[in-house]
Amino acid sequence: MKHKISGYKLQRNASARKALLRGLVTAVIVEERITTTVTKAKAAKPLVDKMITLAKKGDLAARRQAASYLMTPDSVKKLFDKMGARFGNRNGGYTRIIKLAWRKGDGADTAILELVGSELVKRAADRAKRREERLTAMREGQEGGGEADTKS
Repeated sequence: MKHKISGYKLQRNASARKALLRGLVTAVIVEERITTTVTKAKAAKPLVDKMITLAKKGDLAARRQAASYLMTPDSVKKLFDKMGARFGNRNGGYTRIIKLAWRKGDGADTAILELVGSELVKRAADRAKRREERLTAMREGQEGGGEADTKS
């Protein structure tokens, strides 16, 4: 029986495991969705949740704790500026793991580790981009239509 043993070793020594998990957590915060193995996703999930909980606190000590763990200053900025407010009313469960097929090369089980609600944010950004493209096309059409009449 495995008493008082928590976490995943991931077949790495302690420093390599810490670097791997720091990279995964930073990637999830920046990209909001990553594809990795199921075991790595399960190992990174509580760490991502902890970072978002720190962002919800929002004080200087929490920002310094997150900055000491995350690998890029941009990820810290995004975590505290956007995600702290986005998950402000939620009491946990900020991430989800969606299992995928086996990886072709080595047969490892793969999964998507994503932030809850990231699909809504992505869809809203896509809608805004399409709306902006339509508006610019309409403006160019109105301007171009007037020039076409004067050339004829």
